[in-house]
Parts: sequence; C-alpha cells; structure tokens
Amino acid sequence: MNLKQLVVATALVAANTVGAYAQCKGFNWPENKAKAEQEVAIFGDAVKQGHFREATASLQWMLTNAPNWNTKLYVDATAAYDGLASQEKDAAKKKILIDSLMLIYDLRIKTCGDEVNVLNRKAGSNAKYNINNKEKAPELLVLFDRVYEISGNNVNDNNLEAYMSVILANFITQKTLPEAQKTLTEDQIINRYDKLSAVIDAKIVKAQSENKTADVDKYKAIKANVDDKLLKMVKIDCAFVKKNLEPRFKANPTDVSLAKKIFQFMLADKCADDPLWLQATELVHKTTPDFGLAKVLGAKYLQNKNFEKALPLLNEALTLAKDAKDKGEINILLGDNENQKGNKIAARDFYRKALGADPANKDGYEKIGDLYYFSFAECSRKQSLAEDRLVYIAAYDMYAKAGAQDKMKSARGQFPSVTELFELNWKEGETKRIEKCWVGETVTLRTRGKE
Repeated sequence: MNLKQLVVATALVAANTVGAYAQCKGFNWPENKAKAEQEVAIFGDAVKQGHFREATASLQWMLTNAPNWNTKLYVDATAAYDGLASQEKDAAKKKILIDSLMLIYDLRIKTCGDEVNVLNRKAGSNAKYNINNKEKAPELLVLFDRVYEISGNNVNDNNLEAYMSVILANFITQKTLPEAQKTLTEDQIINRYDKLSAVIDAKIVKAQSENKTADVDKYKAIKANVDDKLLKMVKIDCAFVKKNLEPRFKANPTDVSLAKKIFQFMLADKCADDPLWLQATELVHKTTPDFGLAKVLGAKYLQNKNFEKALPLLNEALTLAKDAKDKGEINILLGDNENQKGNKIAARDFYRKALGADPANKDGYEKIGDLYYFSFAECSRKQSLAEDRLVYIAAYDMYAKAGAQDKMKSARGQFPSVTELFELNWKEGETKRIEKCWVGETVTLRTRGKE
C-alpha cells in the first residue's frame, strides 16, 4: 500500500472512530499492542537520530493500524518525510516525498482535527518546497487563503511574508497569460494584502502591549518586506490611493488599518501635504500615539499656519520625546510656532530650551540669530543708526555660535560704520546693551568689515 492509499484507508478508519479527535491526545493502542510498541520504538529512535528512511516502514504500519494512537505519530511522520524530502536530490523522487508529506498533514487533520494548527504547518511546509513551482502556485494560493480564513490573527509567523510570496509567485506565473485567462486581479491582490496587513498589525499591537520590543521590530520588518512585494505587483502611488482608498476611508473614517495604508503609501509617494494624508495620519497617531507622527503632523500643521492643531500635537510630541535630541527638535518647532504668531520672546525661550535640552544641536542659535536679524525695523529708535544696528551684532554672535557662515557675513555687512560710532562717541570693543527693545542683549561694538 502506498502512502496515498494509506491516507484514504486511514481516513475511513478515523471517520468510523467515535471521538477520534479527542483520542489523539492520549495513547490509544491497537489490539496488537506489543507490535505497536515495537514500531513506536523503531520510528521514534530513527527520527531522533535522523535516520528517516529507517523510520518509514514503522510509521506506515502505525498509520494503518493505529492512526489515532497519539499526535506524536504525525509529528514524527512529518519530521521523517520532511527530512527525506530535504535530502533527496532526484527531482521525481523528491516530488513523491513532498506529496507524501502533504498527505500526512491532511491525514492528521482528518484523524485528529486541530485544523488551524496543522494547516498552518502544512502551508509553511508547502511553501518551503513549492514556492517556485509554477504548477503548484494556484494550489498553494488556495491553501494559504484557507489558512487565513480559519486562523484569524493566529496565523503562524512564518506564514506572514510567505503569503505575500505565494501571491507574488502566482502573479509572476500569470504575467505571460492572456488577460482573459488571468485569475488574479489587482483587486484580489489588494484584498489579500489587506487581510495579511491586518494580521501583522494585530500582532504588532499585541507585542507592544506585552512590551516585546524584539517582536515588534520583527513584525515591522516583515511588514516592510510585504509592502515591497506588493509594489512589484501593483503600482501604489498617490493617484491609486485617491482613487481606490480615499472613497473607502471617507465611508469609514475610523478604519485604522486603512488609515495606516494611506499614511504609508502617500508618504512614500511624497504627497503628504494632501488633506487625506493628514486625516489618516491623525487617526493612526490617535490610535497608537507616536513621537514621530506627532512631530510630523505638528510640523505639517505649522507649515500650513494651522496653529490650533499644531500646538497640541507639538506639546504631545514633547511628552513622548525619549531623549535630548527629540526634545531639542520639538522645542525648535514650538519656537517656530511662536515666531510665526509674532511672539518673538516666547520663540526665543523655546529655542533656548532646545539648546538646553540638546547642546549638540546648534539650530537654536541660528533661529535666535534670525529673530534678531529681522527685528531691525521694530527695534529701531531712529535716533542713531549705530544704536539701531546693534541688533545685527547680536544676530552675528548667534550665527557665530551656530557656525552659519553665510548668515554671519550678511549680519556683518549691517554692522555700524566707523562714522556712525563716532557720531555717538562710541569706540570698538566697548559693550552696549540693546535698550528699549525685546532683544535686550549686550554686545561688543564692531564695525562693518571687521570681526
């Protein structure tokens, strides 16, 4: 009796065995227990030692005479045939062994149940051997579809990226077919991608709730690989998102999974200024608050002069900041927010906070320099050019700390002239405070063209 005939015969036995599923969990010996114990010892020892060929006869005897003996029978049987298939060099013999391996998975389900677990294992094993087999591609896709249908979010991790690889294999296989013969449409690819993405997202959320950082990173890496494969099959650009995803999002604006796709695809195609991207990203951030998203959204709204939305997001980003660098960046943006509203003193305070949080980031000095440079008109008393030009010296000093050479040159070109200092009886090297102006800095007198 070959293995295929054995599966049919054993399935009939299982169908007529009361409570077969439950019985696979115990040890159910056949009438000839002594013989069965001998066969179990033989295949158990052979599999343990990697002598897979020596295990097959005993395994087949048990599958015929005691199919519901214990799940260990099927665990060892799959180990043996997987080992043989992996070692076999002859293509024809290898195919027979792979087919036998798949039949053992089917036999286990028929005899012992546990379909979700076993079918996940079968799918992973099938993909391992048949992912590049064009003839098996449609069958493999049906198998993975079934796995995702019955598994919910409990799909085995090794069947995540594998599913997208199977979809891609089918796509490649069908590329040479006439359009009328193709059975894998763009919509079907996207639907499967959506289902797969939802499972990965659920696994990420679960890993985050359990503080399993390594698992979160693993799932995010898998997601990136899945997305790369999708882009080999479907052109996902902003036009695609607007045409296919925006109507769905408008119909269900609380769909977080869809919002994540819109966020990702539009960002990749560099159309993050679109209101759709902002709306989707806000939902993603609201669901899973993230420093990076709060920062990007705050910066975008700041750019659009939507201060009402920018400020809460930037303040939230400040609470989410994990290190000095992050805090420095957000304080810079908070300073920009105040500057755009005309609150220069408040802006300077934030730029100084940025410098205090992250001294390595010199942007705060340059920003303060800009505040001083462009304060000439409001700070001018129009009584003496020398006095009015002190703001440029203050700006220069900030630019020097920032290492902004071009801006230093511009500020130096606006210093008081020698004549202008002489008119006030001021001398280079003296210090003067910028009075009656919000700048309030004390500077060392210098003239145009000199440091």
